[in-house]
Amino acid sequence: MAEQDFEVREHSHAELEVISVVGEIDLATAPQLRTVLDRVLDAGAVSLIVDLSGTTFIDSTALGVLIGAWKRTQNEGRSMSVVASDPRILRVFEITGLTDLFPLHGTLDEAMAS
Repeated sequence: MAEQDFEVREHSHAELEVISVVGEIDLATAPQLRTVLDRVLDAGAVSLIVDLSGTTFIDSTALGVLIGAWKRTQNEGRSMSVVASDPRILRVFEITGLTDLFPLHGTLDEAMAS
């Protein structure tokens, strides 16, 4: 998938911010995700959901970006969860042990309800 097929969308719901990622998150696209996450957190979002349901690939660079955002939310008393339903994406979280770090949800509705 080419970089132009990558997209990060922001959706605000009161103090809840949803970041939806479409496409591959890798060395080339992870900086775009980091920029959006930083902007949202700088703006004061209390709760953050990163929706990876449209994500087709994730690498270690992307995981580093997510971990960095998670650390920031924890240090600032905020919350962050991840939506992932693709077995390949879930497998990356499982083999890296990140299922113990991130609250994972199968759908955006589940994440918003928690």
